[in-house]
Amino acid sequence: MVEQICFNTVLLDSAKEIFSTMVFMDLVEITEPDVKIDRALLGSITFKGGLEGCLGICCDVQCARAIAVNMLGMDSDSELTEEGTCDAIGEIVNMIMGGVKSRILKDVGNLEVSIPSVVSGNNLNSLEHKSIRVTIPINIDDKYAAELSLLYRESI
Repeated sequence: MVEQICFNTVLLDSAKEIFSTMVFMDLVEITEPDVKIDRALLGSITFKGGLEGCLGICCDVQCARAIAVNMLGMDSDSELTEEGTCDAIGEIVNMIMGGVKSRILKDVGNLEVSIPSVVSGNNLNSLEHKSIRVTIPINIDDKYAAELSLLYRESI
């Protein structure tokens, strides 16, 4: 049953696993957030089934480039393109969604998941009011502020 799932734990555990194994960066929740990300990249992926909603990661461009460099095993970001950065953020959100899906599958049933998308702009992480939103401010590698979010509602 959905009420029994702690989505904060599910989302954070999934993100920590991916950042540890695929990005090789530490990720910790910020307990007293002072995170404001104006100009940013937002990687998001939607899902439907027993739940429907959207999972996203929003971070500034510098953080996104650091994630891409680590994920791709590059020495620096000098050869990293904007497209490569967006692809890396899209893949990160896809892998985190995979971790969330596997952790909640037995409670909510199968979920159909979209392909990820990445957009840039200002104040990207404002989401619909009627759904339940889980937001976790995080610190990546003790250098970068970012935010994980999960927007969901039970299917009707």
